[in-house]
Amino acid sequence: MSLRDFGLLVLICLVWASNNIISKIVVAHWGVPPLFYAAVRFSLVALATLPWLLPAPKPTWRIVVVALLMGAGNFALLFMGFKTASPSAASVVIQLGVPFTTLLSMLMLGETIRWRRGLGIALTLAGAVTVMWSPHGFVLSPGLWLIVAAAFAGSLGAVMMKQVEGVRPLQFQAWVGFSSIWPLAAMSAAIEPGQVAAGIAAGWPFVAAVVFSALVVSVVAHTAYYGLIQRYEANLIAPLTLLTPLFTILLGVLVTHDHFDLRMGVGAGLALTGVLIIALRRNQVMPLLMSIRNRAQ
Repeated sequence: MSLRDFGLLVLICLVWASNNIISKIVVAHWGVPPLFYAAVRFSLVALATLPWLLPAPKPTWRIVVVALLMGAGNFALLFMGFKTASPSAASVVIQLGVPFTTLLSMLMLGETIRWRRGLGIALTLAGAVTVMWSPHGFVLSPGLWLIVAAAFAGSLGAVMMKQVEGVRPLQFQAWVGFSSIWPLAAMSAAIEPGQVAAGIAAGWPFVAAVVFSALVVSVVAHTAYYGLIQRYEANLIAPLTLLTPLFTILLGVLVTHDHFDLRMGVGAGLALTGVLIIALRRNQVMPLLMSIRNRAQ
């Protein structure tokens, strides 16, 4: 890998990590309802990628289901989880998406899990459990439950995406944005009263956060990542994206003052080691999944 492309990948990971911190601030500190935030975000994504929406991929129903899982479902759960979960803990627990994807690939695509990938799954689970453990016993907060659900939704969508052929990155983003707006807007209207007023009260910083999340993260960083995937082996690119949770933990400690102790460090180390082992084994859907679980799309 050239030094320029390596620097680009590091920058992409930093953008993804920064967006995790920004999303936490938007929903937890500024009080913007998470479903409303997701709806506004995907509206902007849909608008920016509208020229790539047609022609629709075939079968259209499958791309819609995939878009709902990886868009509305994944990020609604993620943003709802950020209301109570710290970005640092969430960045470790979301790694469960990698073993989820491996297991779903076995069930749905007929892939074989050998002992090395099984070891990676065990280490990732052990790391996530370590992070969730407290001095009073195993306690999984509501926020982390939602992060686990987000990881599963993204994993299922990534595996189903493998069954859709010929979809370009920007076309995929267009369908994720277009398909996600309607259920997110409807759910926000139903269960988040005063959401528009909350967004207006947050002011220009909220506008900047949405623009950054939708355009810089989804359109620019995502497209650049797939450009790297096309030029290099996926087994080289995917492990390097583990910089994202490391950057998230660092920024979480510095910006949102996340609690980080020895237990968190051990859990993160176990989980990331497990993900690295899985990523180094060939997997048809790993590149897509690694990008999904690392960034707010």
